[in-house]
Amino acid sequence: MNTAEKSALLGSAAALAAGALVPAQLAGAQSAAAADYQWVALGDSYTAGVIQAAGDIFEYPRDGCERTDRSYPQVIDRDLYGLFDLTNVSCGAATIENVTDEAQDPIGRHLPPIIEDPDYPFPAVPPQSEAVDGDTDVITVGVGGNTLGFADILAKCPQLGGENDGEGTPCKDALGSGIQARLDKVSQEYDRMLTALHERAPKAKILAIGYPAIVPQDTAKCGYGDLTKFGTITQGDLAWLRTDILEPLNQAIEKSTGTQETASFVDLYTSSQDHSVCDDTKWVEGFITLPDQLSFVHPNALGHRNAADHVEEALLNAIS
Repeated sequence: MNTAEKSALLGSAAALAAGALVPAQLAGAQSAAAADYQWVALGDSYTAGVIQAAGDIFEYPRDGCERTDRSYPQVIDRDLYGLFDLTNVSCGAATIENVTDEAQDPIGRHLPPIIEDPDYPFPAVPPQSEAVDGDTDVITVGVGGNTLGFADILAKCPQLGGENDGEGTPCKDALGSGIQARLDKVSQEYDRMLTALHERAPKAKILAIGYPAIVPQDTAKCGYGDLTKFGTITQGDLAWLRTDILEPLNQAIEKSTGTQETASFVDLYTSSQDHSVCDDTKWVEGFITLPDQLSFVHPNALGHRNAADHVEEALLNAIS
């Protein structure tokens, strides 16, 4: 199998993953009675951790949501041991609707033909908002990329880039006209989610967590065909992904927080701009992590540590 074929295959698997790879339901180290504040962590794979580069599975039996022990909720729980009682129901591949009111069928590590998960299929998990109630003090939520369909885009772009020998903007040309509608959908569903969370937890502060930098300003850093980066996605399409999709996604999330007095935005993008998939010290992995780990453009432990620093500060401000 040549590099272009591998990249296209990984891209297809990324669409199935939509942000999910390693396990299951999590709670904080302290009991509710011992902790001062109740914190519920909601979100997709960028919260859950999912990949091996973001730690190990620690919850058994697995539920297919693939939460890992070096994801930022777990890091913060250790940092602030005993201050918060953490309930983490984030789940790889979750959409905004999976947070608001739709049950989700987790996929675990079932990414055929690359990986066959022996525990697949997993039972459905309830809407994440069901973990929130009137006693909740703080909610963190990091979601939106799967509603946008970012993994589907990542699946298509390597294929088109390979067909065009790395030239031009074939992915933008094929998909660009539909991006605004996707962003509008994110905004509408995000507004509804924030309203629903506030209704379930009227006293809770809601922290909307943005996405980190994934594509560098200088796309020449992303060597064409390198699966530890973006495989056969063209430089032109990478620039388009950054300016027309990823940055507007964060802007849409931040704008939605303005619809709720109890909500605020936590920016991860600014602090991570020199640590993209294509930088020497990366906080987000590419399609693969050497020697043989599938990562599908997800934050590694360094990226989660950075997220933890910013989210932790916001958590402490929320209860001050």
